[in-house]
Amino acid sequence: MTPREIMLSAFEGGKPERVPVTLFGGGMWSIHNRGSTFEALSTDVDQMTQMLVDSSETLQCDIVYAGSGYNNFHTAALGGKIKFREMGAPDLEAPLIGSEEDLAKLDIADIDKDETTNTVKEALRRTKKEIGDQFVVTLTAWGPFTNAARLYGEEVMMKATYKNPDLVEKILDFATELLIHLYEPVVSDGTLEVISLADPTASGDLVSKKQFERFVLPYLKKFTDWAKSKNVHTLLHICGDTTDRIELFPATGASCISVDHKTDIAKTKELLYGKMCFAGNVNPVEIMLQGSVAQVESTCKQIVEAAGTDGAFTLMPGCDIPPDVPYENITKFIQVAQEWKL
Repeated sequence: MTPREIMLSAFEGGKPERVPVTLFGGGMWSIHNRGSTFEALSTDVDQMTQMLVDSSETLQCDIVYAGSGYNNFHTAALGGKIKFREMGAPDLEAPLIGSEEDLAKLDIADIDKDETTNTVKEALRRTKKEIGDQFVVTLTAWGPFTNAARLYGEEVMMKATYKNPDLVEKILDFATELLIHLYEPVVSDGTLEVISLADPTASGDLVSKKQFERFVLPYLKKFTDWAKSKNVHTLLHICGDTTDRIELFPATGASCISVDHKTDIAKTKELLYGKMCFAGNVNPVEIMLQGSVAQVESTCKQIVEAAGTDGAFTLMPGCDIPPDVPYENITKFIQVAQEWKL
Protein backbone atom coordinates (compact mmCIF):
# COMPACT_ATOMS: atom_id res chain seq x y z
CA MET A 1 0.00 0.00 0.00
CA THR A 2 1.16 3.55 -0.70
CA PRO A 3 1.21 6.11 2.15
CA ARG A 4 -1.90 7.64 0.57
CA GLU A 5 -3.74 4.32 0.55
CA ILE A 6 -2.72 3.62 4.15
CA MET A 7 -4.01 6.98 5.34
CA LEU A 8 -7.28 6.82 3.43
CA SER A 9 -7.90 3.32 4.80
CA ALA A 10 -7.56 4.65 8.35
CA PHE A 11 -9.86 7.61 7.62
CA GLU A 12 -12.47 5.14 6.41
CA GLY A 13 -12.21 3.14 9.64
CA GLY A 14 -10.07 0.37 8.20
CA LYS A 15 -7.00 -1.50 9.34
CA PRO A 16 -4.15 -0.80 6.88
CA GLU A 17 -0.99 -2.89 6.68
CA ARG A 18 0.93 -0.61 9.06
CA VAL A 19 0.28 2.27 11.44
CA PRO A 20 -0.40 5.51 9.50
CA VAL A 21 1.80 8.43 10.55
CA THR A 22 2.02 12.14 9.90
CA LEU A 23 2.99 15.44 11.43
CA PHE A 24 0.19 17.98 11.75
CA GLY A 25 0.99 20.92 9.49
CA GLY A 26 4.77 21.08 9.78
CA GLY A 27 5.04 24.39 7.93
CA MET A 28 7.15 26.12 10.55
CA TRP A 29 9.60 23.21 10.67
CA SER A 30 9.84 22.81 6.89
CA ILE A 31 10.36 26.50 6.15
CA HIS A 32 12.88 26.95 8.98
CA ASN A 33 14.90 23.91 7.97
CA ARG A 34 14.85 25.03 4.35
CA GLY A 35 16.52 28.27 5.41
CA SER A 36 13.64 30.33 4.08
CA THR A 37 10.82 32.40 5.60
CA PHE A 38 7.04 32.55 5.43
CA GLU A 39 7.31 35.97 3.80
CA ALA A 40 9.76 34.81 1.11
CA LEU A 41 7.53 31.90 0.09
CA SER A 42 4.21 33.73 0.41
CA THR A 43 4.14 34.83 -3.24
CA ASP A 44 6.54 32.30 -4.81
CA VAL A 45 4.59 29.34 -6.23
CA ASP A 46 7.68 27.57 -7.55
CA GLN A 47 9.59 27.68 -4.27
CA MET A 48 6.55 26.77 -2.18
CA THR A 49 5.82 23.79 -4.41
CA GLN A 50 9.42 22.63 -4.31
CA MET A 51 9.46 22.90 -0.51
CA LEU A 52 6.35 20.72 -0.25
CA VAL A 53 7.75 18.11 -2.63
CA ASP A 54 11.18 18.11 -0.97
CA SER A 55 9.62 17.87 2.51
CA SER A 56 7.59 14.85 1.46
CA GLU A 57 10.77 13.09 0.38
CA THR A 58 12.69 14.16 3.49
CA LEU A 59 10.06 13.41 6.12
CA GLN A 60 8.11 10.55 4.52
CA CYS A 61 4.90 11.55 6.32
CA ASP A 62 1.73 10.04 4.89
CA ILE A 63 0.20 13.54 4.55
CA VAL A 64 1.72 16.66 2.96
CA TYR A 65 0.16 19.93 4.15
CA ALA A 66 -0.03 22.92 1.81
CA GLY A 67 -0.71 26.23 3.54
CA SER A 68 0.58 25.25 6.97
CA GLY A 69 1.30 28.48 8.83
CA TYR A 70 -0.58 30.65 6.32
CA ASN A 71 -3.98 30.23 8.00
CA ASN A 72 -4.32 33.89 9.02
CA PHE A 73 -4.22 35.10 5.41
CA HIS A 74 -7.78 33.84 4.87
CA THR A 75 -9.04 36.39 7.38
CA ALA A 76 -6.61 39.13 6.42
CA ALA A 77 -7.86 38.91 2.84
CA LEU A 78 -11.12 40.50 4.01
CA GLY A 79 -9.37 43.73 5.01
CA GLY A 80 -6.90 42.86 7.74
CA LYS A 81 -3.14 43.17 7.89
CA ILE A 82 -0.51 40.45 8.33
CA LYS A 83 2.54 40.80 10.54
CA PHE A 84 5.41 38.53 9.55
CA ARG A 85 7.66 37.20 12.29
CA GLU A 86 11.35 36.32 12.23
CA MET A 87 10.46 32.75 13.24
CA GLY A 88 6.99 31.26 13.36
CA ALA A 89 3.76 31.68 11.47
CA PRO A 90 2.52 35.15 10.42
CA ASP A 91 -0.03 36.84 12.70
CA LEU A 92 -3.15 38.88 12.02
CA GLU A 93 -2.43 42.36 13.40
CA ALA A 94 -5.97 43.08 14.63
CA PRO A 95 -9.53 41.72 14.46
CA LEU A 96 -11.81 42.93 11.67
CA ILE A 97 -15.20 42.94 13.41
CA GLY A 98 -16.45 45.01 16.31
CA SER A 99 -20.15 44.95 15.53
CA GLU A 100 -22.82 43.37 13.37
CA GLU A 101 -22.47 46.34 11.01
CA ASP A 102 -18.79 45.51 10.49
CA LEU A 103 -19.70 41.91 9.69
CA ALA A 104 -22.21 43.02 7.07
CA LYS A 105 -19.50 44.96 5.24
CA LEU A 106 -17.25 41.92 4.71
CA ASP A 107 -17.23 40.24 1.30
CA ILE A 108 -16.19 36.57 1.24
CA ALA A 109 -15.23 36.88 -2.43
CA ASP A 110 -12.31 39.13 -1.41
CA ILE A 111 -10.43 35.96 -0.48
CA ASP A 112 -10.18 35.17 -4.20
CA LYS A 113 -8.04 38.28 -4.70
CA ASP A 114 -5.49 37.44 -2.00
CA GLU A 115 -2.08 36.77 -3.56
CA THR A 116 -0.78 34.49 -0.81
CA THR A 117 -3.95 32.39 -0.68
CA ASN A 118 -3.77 31.96 -4.44
CA THR A 119 -0.08 31.08 -4.21
CA VAL A 120 -0.86 28.35 -1.70
CA LYS A 121 -3.67 26.96 -3.85
CA GLU A 122 -1.50 26.81 -6.94
CA ALA A 123 1.33 25.17 -4.98
CA LEU A 124 -1.23 22.67 -3.70
CA ARG A 125 -2.35 21.82 -7.23
CA ARG A 126 1.20 21.42 -8.51
CA THR A 127 2.24 19.32 -5.52
CA LYS A 128 -0.79 17.07 -5.96
CA LYS A 129 0.10 16.49 -9.61
CA GLU A 130 3.69 15.62 -8.69
CA ILE A 131 3.27 13.38 -5.62
CA GLY A 132 -0.48 12.94 -5.10
CA ASP A 133 -0.45 9.34 -6.25
CA GLN A 134 1.93 8.52 -3.39
CA PHE A 135 0.93 10.82 -0.53
CA VAL A 136 -2.24 12.53 0.69
CA VAL A 137 -1.82 16.18 -0.26
CA THR A 138 -4.07 18.50 1.74
CA LEU A 139 -4.75 22.19 2.31
CA THR A 140 -4.98 23.32 5.92
CA ALA A 141 -6.95 26.20 7.43
CA TRP A 142 -8.43 27.33 10.75
CA GLY A 143 -11.71 25.69 11.69
CA PRO A 144 -14.92 27.76 12.02
CA PHE A 145 -14.60 28.69 15.70
CA THR A 146 -10.97 29.79 15.38
CA ASN A 147 -11.70 31.64 12.14
CA ALA A 148 -14.53 33.50 13.88
CA ALA A 149 -12.26 34.33 16.80
CA ARG A 150 -9.68 35.80 14.42
CA LEU A 151 -12.40 37.99 12.92
CA TYR A 152 -13.82 39.16 16.25
CA GLY A 153 -10.87 38.81 18.63
CA GLU A 154 -10.38 35.79 20.88
CA GLU A 155 -11.01 37.42 24.26
CA VAL A 156 -13.94 39.49 23.00
CA MET A 157 -15.55 36.44 21.45
CA MET A 158 -15.18 34.34 24.58
CA LYS A 159 -17.04 37.00 26.56
CA ALA A 160 -19.61 37.42 23.79
CA THR A 161 -20.60 33.74 23.96
CA TYR A 162 -22.33 34.83 27.20
CA LYS A 163 -23.14 38.49 26.52
CA ASN A 164 -23.99 38.48 22.81
CA PRO A 165 -24.40 34.89 21.60
CA ASP A 166 -26.56 35.84 18.62
CA LEU A 167 -23.74 37.92 17.13
CA VAL A 168 -21.24 35.13 17.81
CA GLU A 169 -23.45 32.70 15.89
CA LYS A 170 -23.72 35.09 12.94
CA ILE A 171 -19.93 35.44 12.85
CA LEU A 172 -19.56 31.67 13.08
CA ASP A 173 -21.92 31.16 10.18
CA PHE A 174 -19.93 33.68 8.13
CA ALA A 175 -16.65 32.00 9.09
CA THR A 176 -17.99 28.63 7.99
CA GLU A 177 -19.14 30.00 4.64
CA LEU A 178 -15.69 31.56 4.25
CA LEU A 179 -14.11 28.12 4.67
CA ILE A 180 -16.43 26.51 2.15
CA HIS A 181 -15.62 29.30 -0.31
CA LEU A 182 -11.88 28.79 0.29
CA TYR A 183 -11.98 25.05 -0.35
CA GLU A 184 -14.63 24.86 -3.07
CA PRO A 185 -12.35 25.46 -6.11
CA VAL A 186 -9.76 22.85 -5.09
CA VAL A 187 -12.48 20.35 -4.21
CA SER A 188 -14.48 20.87 -7.40
CA ASP A 189 -11.42 20.44 -9.63
CA GLY A 190 -10.53 17.14 -7.93
CA THR A 191 -7.34 18.39 -6.26
CA LEU A 192 -8.41 17.61 -2.68
CA GLU A 193 -9.60 14.31 -1.25
CA VAL A 194 -8.76 15.31 2.35
CA ILE A 195 -9.31 18.71 4.00
CA SER A 196 -7.29 19.62 7.10
CA LEU A 197 -8.76 21.93 9.74
CA ALA A 198 -7.18 23.14 12.98
CA ASP A 199 -9.60 24.63 15.50
CA PRO A 200 -7.33 25.52 18.45
CA THR A 201 -9.65 28.18 19.89
CA ALA A 202 -12.24 25.42 20.36
CA SER A 203 -9.78 23.94 22.87
CA GLY A 204 -10.94 22.17 25.96
CA ASP A 205 -8.73 24.65 27.83
CA LEU A 206 -10.74 27.61 26.50
CA VAL A 207 -14.38 26.61 26.09
CA SER A 208 -16.61 24.41 28.21
CA LYS A 209 -18.32 21.31 26.94
CA LYS A 210 -21.61 23.23 26.90
CA GLN A 211 -20.07 26.05 24.83
CA PHE A 212 -18.53 23.45 22.53
CA GLU A 213 -21.93 21.91 21.86
CA ARG A 214 -23.53 25.27 21.01
CA PHE A 215 -20.78 27.24 19.30
CA VAL A 216 -18.43 24.64 17.78
CA LEU A 217 -20.31 21.49 16.80
CA PRO A 218 -23.03 22.94 14.54
CA TYR A 219 -20.53 24.85 12.40
CA LEU A 220 -18.06 22.01 12.08
CA LYS A 221 -21.01 19.81 11.08
CA LYS A 222 -22.16 22.34 8.49
CA PHE A 223 -18.69 22.32 6.96
CA THR A 224 -18.17 18.56 7.02
CA ASP A 225 -21.66 17.99 5.58
CA TRP A 226 -20.55 20.08 2.62
CA ALA A 227 -17.24 18.19 2.37
CA LYS A 228 -19.01 14.82 2.51
CA SER A 229 -21.37 15.93 -0.24
CA LYS A 230 -18.23 16.31 -2.37
CA ASN A 231 -16.83 12.92 -1.23
CA VAL A 232 -13.98 14.60 0.65
CA HIS A 233 -12.63 13.59 4.08
CA THR A 234 -11.97 16.11 6.88
CA LEU A 235 -9.06 15.76 9.30
CA LEU A 236 -9.76 17.90 12.37
CA HIS A 237 -7.33 18.91 15.12
CA ILE A 238 -8.46 20.50 18.39
CA CYS A 239 -5.95 21.60 21.03
CA GLY A 240 -6.06 21.20 24.79
CA ASP A 241 -7.57 18.61 27.08
CA THR A 242 -10.78 17.48 25.40
CA THR A 243 -11.23 14.27 27.40
CA ASP A 244 -14.57 15.53 28.76
CA ARG A 245 -16.10 15.81 25.24
CA ILE A 246 -14.54 12.94 23.32
CA GLU A 247 -17.94 11.32 22.84
CA LEU A 248 -19.07 14.45 20.95
CA PHE A 249 -16.40 14.19 18.25
CA PRO A 250 -18.32 11.87 15.90
CA ALA A 251 -21.02 14.59 15.74
CA THR A 252 -18.47 16.94 14.11
CA GLY A 253 -18.77 14.83 10.98
CA ALA A 254 -14.98 14.71 10.59
CA SER A 255 -13.39 11.53 9.27
CA CYS A 256 -10.56 11.79 11.80
CA ILE A 257 -10.02 13.74 15.02
CA SER A 258 -6.47 14.60 16.10
CA VAL A 259 -6.18 15.07 19.87
CA ASP A 260 -3.70 17.04 21.95
CA HIS A 261 -1.10 15.40 24.17
CA LYS A 262 -3.20 16.54 27.16
CA THR A 263 -6.05 14.24 26.11
CA ASP A 264 -6.18 10.65 27.36
CA ILE A 265 -5.44 8.55 24.27
CA ALA A 266 -6.67 5.29 25.81
CA LYS A 267 -9.96 6.97 26.72
CA THR A 268 -10.12 8.36 23.19
CA LYS A 269 -9.92 4.85 21.77
CA GLU A 270 -12.47 3.54 24.26
CA LEU A 271 -15.04 6.13 23.17
CA LEU A 272 -14.27 6.52 19.46
CA TYR A 273 -13.08 3.19 18.08
CA GLY A 274 -15.60 1.94 15.55
CA LYS A 275 -17.14 5.41 15.23
CA MET A 276 -14.38 7.45 13.59
CA CYS A 277 -10.65 7.49 12.99
CA PHE A 278 -8.64 9.22 15.72
CA ALA A 279 -5.04 10.43 15.89
CA GLY A 280 -2.43 11.53 18.39
CA ASN A 281 -0.79 12.41 20.55
CA VAL A 282 2.97 12.65 21.10
CA ASN A 283 3.91 15.73 23.11
CA PRO A 284 5.36 18.16 20.51
CA VAL A 285 7.56 20.02 22.99
CA GLU A 286 8.49 17.71 25.87
CA ILE A 287 9.07 14.67 23.62
CA MET A 288 9.51 15.80 19.99
CA LEU A 289 11.58 18.93 20.77
CA GLN A 290 13.24 18.24 24.10
CA GLY A 291 13.29 14.45 24.26
CA SER A 292 16.01 12.05 23.15
CA VAL A 293 15.58 9.71 20.21
CA ALA A 294 15.05 6.89 22.70
CA GLN A 295 12.30 8.86 24.46
CA VAL A 296 10.57 9.55 21.13
CA GLU A 297 10.67 5.84 20.31
CA SER A 298 9.39 4.78 23.72
CA THR A 299 6.56 7.33 23.74
CA CYS A 300 5.43 6.45 20.22
CA LYS A 301 5.36 2.76 21.06
CA GLN A 302 3.35 3.39 24.23
CA ILE A 303 0.77 5.42 22.29
CA VAL A 304 0.42 2.85 19.52
CA GLU A 305 0.06 0.05 22.09
CA ALA A 306 -2.64 2.01 23.91
CA ALA A 307 -4.59 3.15 20.88
CA GLY A 308 -3.38 1.99 17.50
CA THR A 309 -3.12 -1.76 17.15
CA ASP A 310 -6.66 -2.32 15.85
CA GLY A 311 -6.66 0.21 13.01
CA ALA A 312 -8.61 3.45 12.44
CA PHE A 313 -5.77 5.28 14.20
CA THR A 314 -2.97 7.58 13.03
CA LEU A 315 0.21 8.36 14.98
CA MET A 316 0.63 12.14 15.18
CA PRO A 317 2.14 14.75 17.49
CA GLY A 318 -0.37 16.39 19.83
CA CYS A 319 -0.15 19.58 17.73
CA ASP A 320 2.13 21.23 15.16
CA ILE A 321 5.81 20.83 16.03
CA PRO A 322 8.18 23.71 16.85
CA PRO A 323 10.52 24.78 14.03
CA ASP A 324 13.67 23.50 15.75
CA VAL A 325 12.62 19.91 16.51
CA PRO A 326 15.66 17.69 15.77
CA TYR A 327 15.40 15.87 12.45
CA GLU A 328 16.46 12.59 14.08
CA ASN A 329 13.47 12.79 16.43
CA ILE A 330 11.09 13.15 13.49
CA THR A 331 12.82 10.28 11.71
CA LYS A 332 12.34 8.00 14.72
CA PHE A 333 8.71 9.11 15.11
CA ILE A 334 8.03 8.12 11.49
CA GLN A 335 10.06 4.92 11.72
CA VAL A 336 8.13 3.52 14.67
CA ALA A 337 4.88 3.68 12.70
CA GLN A 338 6.31 2.53 9.39
CA GLU A 339 7.76 -0.59 11.02
CA TRP A 340 4.61 -1.41 13.02
CA LYS A 341 2.67 -3.95 11.01
CA LEU A 342 -1.02 -4.37 11.75
